[in-house]
Amino acid sequence: MDIRQITPRYSVSPQISPEDIAAIKAAGFSAVICNRPDEEVASSISAEVLAKAAQAEGLAFHILPLTHQTMTPENVKRQRDLIAGAEGPVLAYCASGTRSSVVWSLGQAGHQPVADILQATAAAGYDLAGLRPELVAIEGQGGL
Repeated sequence: MDIRQITPRYSVSPQISPEDIAAIKAAGFSAVICNRPDEEVASSISAEVLAKAAQAEGLAFHILPLTHQTMTPENVKRQRDLIAGAEGPVLAYCASGTRSSVVWSLGQAGHQPVADILQATAAAGYDLAGLRPELVAIEGQGGL
């Protein structure tokens, strides 16, 4: 498991497994967001399997699968709302952590400076510099 902190309340990770859930709980997370569509994974690590494992540990588990086609303003807002509504730190995962970083970044545009967003993701190992024009455009609209 490779958890990378973006902010004190939000971290991302590549794909997790049911065996990781206890360690996620022990690390202080209160919720997990699955940003990976089940079509990309084996049934042993499907969202349903991970949701059951998370719930058994007392963690909230949210399923918001994202692809290029589903990275919509509505889904960006939903991810932001899930983070804001969590009782504590949130771990979001996908294949590599990139999608979970991108959706957070899009949700932060207009709420914090673009340079700060890109610095936070870069510090976690995700170079999203190519996203700058879109973040600046969203910032110019006051956010999503």
